[in-house]
Amino acid sequence: MTRRLALIPLGLLVAALALFAVFALRHDPHVTPDALVGHPVPDVRMPSLDGGPAAPLRTALGTGPVLINFFASWCAPCAEEQPQLMALRAQGVRIIGVAYKDDPAAARAFLTRLGDPYSQVMTDRSGDAGVEFGISGVPETFLVGANGVILAKHTGPMTAADAESLLETAGRARP
Repeated sequence: MTRRLALIPLGLLVAALALFAVFALRHDPHVTPDALVGHPVPDVRMPSLDGGPAAPLRTALGTGPVLINFFASWCAPCAEEQPQLMALRAQGVRIIGVAYKDDPAAARAFLTRLGDPYSQVMTDRSGDAGVEFGISGVPETFLVGANGVILAKHTGPMTAADAESLLETAGRARP
């Protein structure tokens, strides 16, 4: 009898751990934080891929909606999405590339091999700009409105449906 009573605390501990696992550890991998949506583009400075001096990303935005795409030559999903980015460029969509934690020579070779959809490419070798944007990995793409405010974020390789959704969001944001 006393042996059974001794198992009660162990049973309660197992039940508590099960509840913890169910509520605290459940994670939907399709949900990604969008903390910057609705906020201005972070004030970050990065050099251009061609070796130019560090410049504010905000000055590269120009007018009208623009996509900011974080990519890397070592990223297989980035290569997977490259044809979709090239299709967007062919449609006249302006895309700024950010080579994230990448060697500039490797990033240039990646763009030469798969095509360069970017109107401008900046480098974030240290990953500091990625931290400011709150990225969790590459590829990640941000839709920025004409006013410099982030309208949407897409995590992972972009499909045609994802691109269409971003373009619809950009269209809704136009005055």
